[in-house]
Amino acid sequence: MSYETISASNINYAIYKVADWKNEYKINILGTSHELPVTKATKDHMLKNMEQIRLSEFELGSKTVNGMVALAMQLNPKIAKENIDDLVKLEEKEFEMISDELDKIELKANSEFINLNSDEFLIYKLEYDGHMLVSKPANDYTQKHHIEEIKRLKELSGN
Repeated sequence: MSYETISASNINYAIYKVADWKNEYKINILGTSHELPVTKATKDHMLKNMEQIRLSEFELGSKTVNGMVALAMQLNPKIAKENIDDLVKLEEKEFEMISDELDKIELKANSEFINLNSDEFLIYKLEYDGHMLVSKPANDYTQKHHIEEIKRLKELSGN
């Protein structure tokens, strides 16, 4: 294969397609995106990220919430005004729903190759920046989508 293609099994890339989730999500930040995983490596990466965010704990008044609830409240002022107990229950429900969706999603075979310059897939190069894993757009199509997604999230948060 040429240098312009990567294996679907390559764990150094996260590969998505622009699509809507089966369900609508309010709290789960992965489910509020319009990016669905295309490879098993990307799906596994998403699940690990989701688990890590959920393991984080934050004190909000007399309540302790996981990172997913805390992030949703920080990113969306409308959510921050809602009852915390209701948000915790909703996050648990959404976690189960998104996990179920991810279990059923059709993925590329690990033996397949994907063109890095494709306008079919969003491709992010995963790199360590100090102690943190960061994803950087790997092609122009992904860069344009990334910028639009940031604008969408800003509008959603009211900024």
